[in-house]
Amino acid sequence: MSLKIRLARAGTKKRPVYHIVIADSRSPRDGRFIERLGHFNPLLPKDKTERLKLDFEKVKAWLAKGALPTDRVLRFLDEAGVMKREKRSNPERAVPRKERKARAEEAEKAAAAAKAAAAAKAAEAPAS
Repeated sequence: MSLKIRLARAGTKKRPVYHIVIADSRSPRDGRFIERLGHFNPLLPKDKTERLKLDFEKVKAWLAKGALPTDRVLRFLDEAGVMKREKRSNPERAVPRKERKARAEEAEKAAAAAKAAAAAKAAEAPAS
């Protein structure tokens, strides 16, 4: 049984509040969980302390048992200094879609030209 520390959505429509829970990875997002570790209210300003409440003792205990946090929970734990989150880098995401397609087409053309040149050179070599 793999355990996840993840967010479970609560609250009303367009007014989300998230419970931070420990659950089996196969259970549904808002379904059965083992223990509630805290809550997160994204509607509150970032400087409010009520925005995020976590019981770090329970979190550390579950991490020691092998539970893995989701990316969002890992961000919370990184801010608190409990766990280290590696920075992600996706430089392609910053490029607009049309430019990405143009670059991909140019790369295909260059690869095809290089392949044709290599084939032509290989055909010339045995004739010499």
